[in-house]
Amino acid sequence: MSPVMLLARESVPLCWRRTFPGGPEQARAVRRFVGCLLAGCPHLDDVLLAADELAVNAIRHTRSGLDGGTFAVEVAWCGDTIVMAVADQGGPDEPALVDADESAETGRGLRTVSLTARSWGWHGNRDGRTVTAVFAAEGAA
Repeated sequence: MSPVMLLARESVPLCWRRTFPGGPEQARAVRRFVGCLLAGCPHLDDVLLAADELAVNAIRHTRSGLDGGTFAVEVAWCGDTIVMAVADQGGPDEPALVDADESAETGRGLRTVSLTARSWGWHGNRDGRTVTAVFAAEGAA
């Protein structure tokens, strides 16, 4: 068992935060960042999917995706819980679950997060917001 997993089992909180440029190629960098931090986590695929969706939303739907924009990814692991959050530079629309048409190629990001995470939510306003998803680190989701 890795030292990180031992610490998590002992309920010592582990937190990481990294800021990314707002370019579309950064979604891959976010997945790599989160994947390295949580290697061995039983629900890693769900967390990576959410990290990707939230990063892409920040890039596509907020000022973070404009020239010079940035967004931050924060991961916290404490005991049996992982919290993954993406903070963006805000935009005109609030994050919302959408029931996308079956033939639509986009629009399912937050719905996917809501179905894979234990819980999710957001806070902020048009000047900046944070979308957060909570996952089980062990056992059932």
